[in-house]
Amino acid sequence: MPRAGSFLILLGIICFSANAHAGDTAAVIKSGQFKGYNVLLVSFDALQAGHVGCLGYSRNTTPTIDSFAGEGFLFKNAVSQASWTVPATMSYFTSLYPSQHRCVNKYSVYTDNEKILTSLKDLSPETVTLAEVLKNNGYATGGFTGDAGVSGHFGFGQGFDTYFDGPKFGGMDTSIPEALKWLRSNHNRKFFIFLHGYDCHGQYDPPNGFTRRYLDFNYTGPLKGGKEEQGRLREDSLNKNAISLTEQDAGFWRSLYDEKINDVDERFRQFIEALRKMGVLDKTVIILVSDHGTEFYEHKRFDHGHSLYDELIRVPLIFRLPGIKKNAVIPDQVRGIDIMPTVLDLIGIKITGKVKNQAKGVSLRPLMNGEKLKLDAYSETDYRFYTSKRSIRTADGWKLIYTMETGKKELYNLQTDPAETVNRVADEQKTAYELEQKLFAWMRSMGQGENYHEDLLRSVLRIKEY
Repeated sequence: MPRAGSFLILLGIICFSANAHAGDTAAVIKSGQFKGYNVLLVSFDALQAGHVGCLGYSRNTTPTIDSFAGEGFLFKNAVSQASWTVPATMSYFTSLYPSQHRCVNKYSVYTDNEKILTSLKDLSPETVTLAEVLKNNGYATGGFTGDAGVSGHFGFGQGFDTYFDGPKFGGMDTSIPEALKWLRSNHNRKFFIFLHGYDCHGQYDPPNGFTRRYLDFNYTGPLKGGKEEQGRLREDSLNKNAISLTEQDAGFWRSLYDEKINDVDERFRQFIEALRKMGVLDKTVIILVSDHGTEFYEHKRFDHGHSLYDELIRVPLIFRLPGIKKNAVIPDQVRGIDIMPTVLDLIGIKITGKVKNQAKGVSLRPLMNGEKLKLDAYSETDYRFYTSKRSIRTADGWKLIYTMETGKKELYNLQTDPAETVNRVADEQKTAYELEQKLFAWMRSMGQGENYHEDLLRSVLRIKEY
């Protein structure tokens, strides 16, 4: 008869084996572990990290996204390299900063006499996109988007066998059916899908109107909601640098925003169920992200692009890996430029030659294995040539924002002031100086001088088209 100690050891072995079969939480993730697996990159346009449940939001807006976080790797401090769609998404696709891929606005030239739409091929002809790398490695590639800032014309269509980019500011209610139609013809091949929708964006209105189900007070103010009103608030913010709203006005708009987030979360749930029924879900590496957040009066303005506060550049980022039930929350700071190198590392495509020289990000696989990476995050915006701002967000929680047309400096301690309410430049002069020097050195490496914005405005006008 076995001793009690032997029985406990045997029981432990049995339990370990069962856990390993279900998805070993202690397993080390290796480079190339998911070689030959499909890749799905989902971008919820304009989804602010502060409105996502698994990132601490009090309202139940994102049950599907939260469920994914519970099965994978949730990066709590993911930082976008820009605060609006064109430059931010191109940084995801190229692992380059906006100043390097040069797709910083919808127009590369915008004057009284000439208007030239931005084109990656024209501005950075040597740049290789994630879709091109995957296509060259045997992947069927399909992109299904809401057009506007991810229009194929800008270069987002490079490397895709199929690239759907309409209607303008379209939601996933349009892009998901197109993606599923394409997938039914390609699910027997290894595939890369870029799925995107503007469902959370101010220029997207729910097809059946708002239900106001998240409005938890009796709003009696003048605002009604909708894309026309959002457009007016956005333009007033740009032209006046600030707008005047009550907290009830802002709360009203945030409730409508939460409703749209919850709607797209449900559409995404249905999409995942369709993948499950096709039998491809457990053979697919899935990345959930947003290109940027958006502002609802946190700093007295509306929309995005105009600043680099955290409501605009801190974004949700989740990796779900087949068979790995990790439920890991990673507090270390990461960047949008790290997405491309991480995907290629996980699926075993070596970064060599042109792509190796190009990529400015790193693989996040070490963080998934419990290691540490101290990554500073730089962000930029030249939104419609109204402003040029640059920021550094350090690995230890300091942030400096520099406005190039005015020389204004803002320093925030994100550990004690995550809402960025107290500018510490005056009382933390040493930290401010050190970060300013670090930021300026990075700017110079991007080919930018301190007079960058003035030089820019000599050759272009403020873009009036959104």
